[in-house]
Amino acid sequence: MKYKLICVDVDGTLLNDEKKIPELVKESLKKASGMGIQIALVTGRMPAGADLVERELSVPCIKACSAGTYILLGDQCIHMEYMMPRVMREIYTEFALKNSLPLWIFQGRKWYVTDMDSYVRQEIEIIQYEPEVVELDTLAQSWEEDGTGPNKLLLAGDPEKIRRIEAEMKAMDLPEVDMARSSEHYLEIFPKGVTKGEALAAVCEKLNIKLDETIAFGDQELDIPMLQKAGVGIAMGNALDEVKEAADHVTRSNNNAGIAYALEEYL
Repeated sequence: MKYKLICVDVDGTLLNDEKKIPELVKESLKKASGMGIQIALVTGRMPAGADLVERELSVPCIKACSAGTYILLGDQCIHMEYMMPRVMREIYTEFALKNSLPLWIFQGRKWYVTDMDSYVRQEIEIIQYEPEVVELDTLAQSWEEDGTGPNKLLLAGDPEKIRRIEAEMKAMDLPEVDMARSSEHYLEIFPKGVTKGEALAAVCEKLNIKLDETIAFGDQELDIPMLQKAGVGIAMGNALDEVKEAADHVTRSNNNAGIAYALEEYL
């Protein structure tokens, strides 16, 4: 099989625990790019965070950001999904306020928060981008007037609280959103039916690539639809058990250049 697209999750997959790309992984992806294979960063990160990774990798990348709801080919947005502002209001009232958590709000290249806390400050340090602190009703009203809304929402907190909120949100069976954890601390909320798997499919459609000509790597719940949609889905050695079960293959961990060892086998 001649593969034409490699889709990689970023945190916990492409990056090691020190938030760096192992040299072996850099070399393997540069080699793949030199063979004419497209590289896509399919990540929960916003564009500013994906840009940092692309610069470190030194390979031009397609960037499917905010859990695949905002996809960039170069500087051009080729695909965008958003939810209605009233849904954002409901999630803010029912889950953020009641749990004393800031709501993280993403649209395009913008990041907004309803308050600052240690998780927001940690993210600022990682991606070197500071969000705008907003009053939610004002932001929602402006988007209602524009007929747009957020691409993605996020709640960050201690693992037990995040698991509880996810269970409560799923029990409410909200008809317009889906959700998944991108780490034990982060619950990502996005428009119904929008997954990293659908982002992979959107990239394939744009580039005229068949799904079975793709390889995808991931480690968290959010990555499962992408691994299932790809021609070959590869879970990292550090992945959750349910991710490994959904994958076609399990490679070494993110700290042990797992991507490089898998690509050596498949390419």
